Amino acid sequence: MSVEIHMEAMLPQEMAEKAEAAGVRKAALSFLPLFALAVLAGAFVGLGAMFATTTVAASATLPYGVARLLFGLVFCLGLILVVIGGAELFTGNNLIVMAWASHKISTRALLRNWLIVYVGNFVGALGTAGLVFLGRQYAAGAGSVGAAALTIAVGKVNLGFVQALALGMLCNALVCLAIWLTYSARSVADKILAIIFPISAFAAAGFEHSIANMYFIPYALLIKTFDPAFAVAKKIDLSSLTWGSFLMKNLLPVTIGNILGGAVLVAAMYWFIYLRKSNEAGSPETSLKNI
Repeated sequence: MSVEIHMEAMLPQEMAEKAEAAGVRKAALSFLPLFALAVLAGAFVGLGAMFATTTVAASATLPYGVARLLFGLVFCLGLILVVIGGAELFTGNNLIVMAWASHKISTRALLRNWLIVYVGNFVGALGTAGLVFLGRQYAAGAGSVGAAALTIAVGKVNLGFVQALALGMLCNALVCLAIWLTYSARSVADKILAIIFPISAFAAAGFEHSIANMYFIPYALLIKTFDPAFAVAKKIDLSSLTWGSFLMKNLLPVTIGNILGGAVLVAAMYWFIYLRKSNEAGSPETSLKNI
């Protein structure tokens, strides 16, 4: 019995069909497995955010671009764990729109998946923030890690609504492109390489990821609430850092932006190119063969 092994990367048409099939599977998951996988994804992204915060503290003396590059590279840990380990991430699940647009799943199934996964991601990210806080990791580096965490959070809650929305769109366009590229992969190494550059780009550029912010900002809020002397010692103004500013000034516009960036700029675009049934010319590959 012979086994045929394909080493070539999948072509975009095959990637689109794989993304569509993945959307159907994700929408069909029952509540408990879906929620548990979503909690894992929130925790994984939180770990990536923790790694990135620690790196920021350690690279304070480096040139800006180099420090941001390191921040982006280590933040990739989150999506690598999600994709390779298996978990359900709200931002990546914006690609389910491809299955919805092909009428393979209903609007209700799409929204059900997004809601359950979003809440599960929040639980996982918040739980990770709580554990890291209890471990007093923010005190590492003579408190430089905590200072970096507070500075990051304050910057995020002081974004304007339109600015946060735009940064959210740019972020999830890159996140969904990273997931899209993994659909071409044949191995674990392929998937990791496909993730690194889009994710490091968005993190280094300071784009806004709703699930990552479910770690970054609550972590800083925990420090502010339960160790106020720390913030006073670091001379950081935390007057704008509240749960209300987190939810309304950051999480709301960033989430809307993430949906627009992932569902429209990536999922809808690739569906239009490769899966639209009314495309009389057929797929781009088929068209090229007819030339």
